[in-house]
Amino acid sequence: MVQQRLLDIAVDAFGRHGLEGASTREIAAAAGTAMSSITYHYGGKEGLYLAAADYIAQQMGETMSPAFAVEVADGDPVAAREAIHRVLGALLDKMLDQQVRNWSLFIVREQMHPTAAFARLFDGPMGQMLRRLVRFVCTGAGIDDSEAARIATMTLFGQVLVVRSARASVLRVLDVEAIDAALAERIRARIRINTNAILDALTAEAKESR
Repeated sequence: MVQQRLLDIAVDAFGRHGLEGASTREIAAAAGTAMSSITYHYGGKEGLYLAAADYIAQQMGETMSPAFAVEVADGDPVAAREAIHRVLGALLDKMLDQQVRNWSLFIVREQMHPTAAFARLFDGPMGQMLRRLVRFVCTGAGIDDSEAARIATMTLFGQVLVVRSARASVLRVLDVEAIDAALAERIRARIRINTNAILDALTAEAKESR
């Protein structure tokens, strides 16, 4: 399908070169179609860029939705903590998947220099995931929604993202050429320990302030 090929190639091109640097002529040629296809389907380069953001958001939603399958009742910290581990574990799996490299490049560009495409990304699965994580953190730590809860949520989120966004540094620090299954499990275990420690600290802080 022409649109599928265009979007796959566009995500890669925009991720590597950005909106300004990517060539629609090269994107069309790589997709085996004419430049007029981009104009017809997306209205031009900017439209294709926004469509690429929508495409990433759709794929993120499809791959992450199983992690949100379990509902957590307010006042159930055990279930909330397991939900957090589930979400972070699913996110780690995606960060270790080489297929998300192109998504990551695109998303990191939007994080550094947001355009209209950022809203397409954040208002989709990314924002939904973060908002649910905030709720899970509050329930898991037995606290109200607050700045502290949101900062903690971003800290939890960041410890997983670093595996992809700072991949070269991670490999250098770990002194490995790649992250194999055994190392991935050790990273997963450490993230779980860190997560519980952060939640325990939030709970303790809340008790001290009462």
